Amino acid sequence: MKHLRSVAWAGITVAALTATTACSADTARKTADAVGHAGSVMAALTRASDKASGFGSAEVETTTAIQATGGKPISMDGTYSWGDGAALDVEMDTVAANMQALQDDPTLTMKMVDGAYYYEVDPQPRGPLKGKHWVRVDVSAVAGKAGAENMDTNADPTAGLKYLGTSRNVKDLGSRTVRGKRVTHYRGTVGAEQIERSKMTPEEKKLARKAFALGGGKLTYDVWVDGRDLPVRMIQDGGGMRVTMDFVKFGATKPITAPPAADTVDVTRQIEKQRAAALGAQ
Repeated sequence: MKHLRSVAWAGITVAALTATTACSADTARKTADAVGHAGSVMAALTRASDKASGFGSAEVETTTAIQATGGKPISMDGTYSWGDGAALDVEMDTVAANMQALQDDPTLTMKMVDGAYYYEVDPQPRGPLKGKHWVRVDVSAVAGKAGAENMDTNADPTAGLKYLGTSRNVKDLGSRTVRGKRVTHYRGTVGAEQIERSKMTPEEKKLARKAFALGGGKLTYDVWVDGRDLPVRMIQDGGGMRVTMDFVKFGATKPITAPPAADTVDVTRQIEKQRAAALGAQ
C-alpha cells in the first residue's frame, strides 16, 4: 500500500524531536553538580530546568528541519506531556507530513500516546481504511525498539537546559523580547566528551550517550529564559537537525488519550516491513 509509506515520515520527525531534546532531570542535575560550573548563568539555567520540568506538560509550538529530508521545516503545535512518559497531541501541516493522500484538510491531528502514533485521516471508500478516521502505528516500528524506549524514559524536553551544565563556554547574549516577554538569551555547545569526563554513574552516561549519538556527538543550545525562570524558547542544533520549541504555556493541559479503537486501523506491520526493507537497502 503505497500511501501508507507516508505515515513513517511524520513519525520520524516527532521521534527525533522527542528523543534529542530529552534528558532525565536527575541525570542533568548530577552532571551540573559534578562539573561544578558555578556562576549566575548556570544557576539561571538550573532554576529554569527545575521549574519547567515540574509542570509535566506544556502547550508548545515546534519547528523541525532535517537536512536528510531537504531541510524544509515541519511545524507541530499543540500539547507535549512528559510527566508520565512522552505524549503528544499536535496539529501539523498535511503536505509537510506527506499525508495528503489520506487527508484533504491542510492540517491534520497527530497523537503520540501509549507507545503509538495516531494520524487523523479521511475515511476511505474502500480497503483497510474504509470508514476509519485514524491510522495507528507503534512508535517502535518507526524509531526502532531502542529509540522508542529512549523516547519514553527521556521524555522531558526542558531538561536539556542542564546539559549546558557540562559546558564551559555558555554565553549570556543579553536581553531581548520573545513572544512578548523580556528574556535573557543563553548559548552553549555540549559534546559527548564532556559527559564522559563528568562524575555521572555508568547508567547515567549510557543514557546521555544515546541522546548525543542522535545529535551527532555534539549539540548547540540557544535558550531564552524569562523573568519567572521559565524557558520561552529553545533551539537545538546537531546531527543535521535543527529543532525550535516555543513554550506557550506550562501545565494545566488536557490529558492526551488514544482515539477509539473501533475508529482506528493499525498499520504497524506494514510500516515495520517498509522500515526493514529501507534499512536493508542501505
